[in-house]
Amino acid sequence: MTPLALQSDLGIEHVAALHATLLPHLDDEDAIELVGDRVGRVHAAGLQLLHAFVRDRAHAGRQTAVTLASPALADAARALALAVSLGVDAPAAAQD
Repeated sequence: MTPLALQSDLGIEHVAALHATLLPHLDDEDAIELVGDRVGRVHAAGLQLLHAFVRDRAHAGRQTAVTLASPALADAARALALAVSLGVDAPAAAQD
């Protein structure tokens, strides 16, 4: 699995940078691990872009996982009902 670190700020003003980071990996054949432990700020636009990336890769038969989701990333994903699709809704025991 190829790790790809998410930037610390996924605010709307940084969505273009996130898009530029993700786009070259859209068609990667290898599984991709989006590492979210550094994410401290999240807006809906950033989550929507992550969701679209994961969804589009899944439709193409490519595996993508969000791992080590920071509390900010996990809470924002839950608030927008994207936690399951992004895979950040691990049981509490698994997060410790």
